[in-house]
Amino acid sequence: MRPIFIKNASQLITIKNSSNTPLIKEAMSNLGIIENGSVLIENGRIIAVGKDNALSNQYSERLKEALVIDASGKLVTPGLVDPHTHLIFAGSREQEFNMRLQGKTYMEIMEMGGGIHTTARQTKSASQEELFNEGYERLNQFLLHGVTTIEAKSGYGMEWETERKQLEVVKSLNQQHVVDIVSTFMGAHAVPKKYKVNPEQYVELVIKEMIPKVAELGLAEFNDVFCEKGVFTPKQDKRILDTGKEFGLRPKIHADEIEPYGGAELAAEVGAISADHLLKTSEIGSYLMAKRGVVGVLLPGTAYFLMAEFANARKLIDKGVPVALATDFNPGSSPTASLPFIMNLGCLKMGMTPAEVIPAATINAAHAIGRGNEIGSIEVGKKADITIFNVSNFMKLQYFYGINHTDTVIKNGQIVVKGGKIE
Repeated sequence: MRPIFIKNASQLITIKNSSNTPLIKEAMSNLGIIENGSVLIENGRIIAVGKDNALSNQYSERLKEALVIDASGKLVTPGLVDPHTHLIFAGSREQEFNMRLQGKTYMEIMEMGGGIHTTARQTKSASQEELFNEGYERLNQFLLHGVTTIEAKSGYGMEWETERKQLEVVKSLNQQHVVDIVSTFMGAHAVPKKYKVNPEQYVELVIKEMIPKVAELGLAEFNDVFCEKGVFTPKQDKRILDTGKEFGLRPKIHADEIEPYGGAELAAEVGAISADHLLKTSEIGSYLMAKRGVVGVLLPGTAYFLMAEFANARKLIDKGVPVALATDFNPGSSPTASLPFIMNLGCLKMGMTPAEVIPAATINAAHAIGRGNEIGSIEVGKKADITIFNVSNFMKLQYFYGINHTDTVIKNGQIVVKGGKIE
């Protein structure tokens, strides 16, 4: 593998962090900017980071064999990390979009048999090959927007065979696509209609049948639940998450999206790696998350698409919660693969600064999926996952909003996007 030398970046965002923990409070604004910065990559790893003149002199002999990328006038950041997606599904729900524009709520549509239930029916009918092909094309869109690692959940089956099918597709995609995928089992995404009268029966199915099979087959690293009134109670979710922990699956929680329901408190209690959504989290919930170091993964694309209230990122950051950002890519409430646009929304709708959204979409996002020691910053020894944007500084990345500024993406030390096109 030929060495790569990225030279003379207008701004090189390193986010160097010796503590190997998510950034909180003021530290989220410490981007470790190097002007006229350069990076030397060999064998898929970062081996040197610094000022262009210093690196050019120190490594002059090795640079004779390197592929040189001139980043003059450009912004260089760690590869973006999306820690919350529902990547694998069939069909779309544009008709529900129209229903919401006419006043129907997300929960009302789901109660009518739509929402997650619609996607579950379509996903059950789709072949594994169809799901793989659609997932591959979606991953290409993430890559074109500068994303080098994502998390992907099941949850559109709510019965074993379809849950297994989704997780096997994720596994295959992780092996065949350049984007790394971290897998999450989410059997507790919604209560299937046939268990509506007795949801406890479905909870038992998830606990006694699905989780053991997921662990036995090695299909997931995390176990996620939807903690929301009318879906699963905190008590039910705790049983599901505790069982997952017994089988080696780390807990995650969809928490307090529609109303305060104890999801953040539960995340702290069970030691979840992240609690996601958090639009309605209580004061005590955010305090406990900060105390336990639970990453708050915020999903402004969902609030935007559902025309709902946005999470208060400013409040969470000021309380010491490590905040990350994600697309929540899914067919019903956030059908976007643009993490840069999500970063824009973080600034425009959630009180975050242009500096804070960078670690929220890189190092903190990496910690939200257990990858903070390998990716999320540009440091010697880490994987060479790097995105080059066609703007001269990080402020412009947010100022020119809703535009894909991605120029070049390097994944595992190889150029995979060049000039805004997949190589």
